[in-house]
Amino acid sequence: MHIFSRKHTNQELIEQMLLDNYNQYYRLAYSYVHNEADACDIVQNGAYRALRSNHSLKKTEYAQTWIYRIMLNECFRSLKQPQHLSYEQIQDEMGNEPFYTEDGSTNLDLQRALDALPEQDKAVVILRYFEELKLEEIAVILEENLSTVKSRLYRSMKKLRGVLGEEL
Repeated sequence: MHIFSRKHTNQELIEQMLLDNYNQYYRLAYSYVHNEADACDIVQNGAYRALRSNHSLKKTEYAQTWIYRIMLNECFRSLKQPQHLSYEQIQDEMGNEPFYTEDGSTNLDLQRALDALPEQDKAVVILRYFEELKLEEIAVILEENLSTVKSRLYRSMKKLRGVLGEEL
């Protein structure tokens, strides 16, 4: 009986977090695939996986980072699929950009520079600067040491500064 109630509690907690943070998960997915439909699919698949495996969430205080990890894995899974469109194809078809400058115009240079980073480095930058997560939270999500996350962030920002100049 106790196990059932814990699963039920996890299920409700995950459902609520998915509803409350849908836009964040969507932005994360969109930053990888640059396509509204694909980003929605990633979030939907991630939500399904999270709900289906709610029993594997051991500590409810880590539910947010647990769900982020699932969403990131869905992003990576989507990128590995052969039917994934190239950046240029998406630009031609959609014209939608996730990264905006202060005046509301798109920042294609930033998007291209981020796309050039390795997946894990890109994840650190997006989670830190676009999702505003703490480095400790990012380390838990990516299942890496804090020092590794810091190194990835430092290295990635150095690469981005090199590509974009000192605007960052």
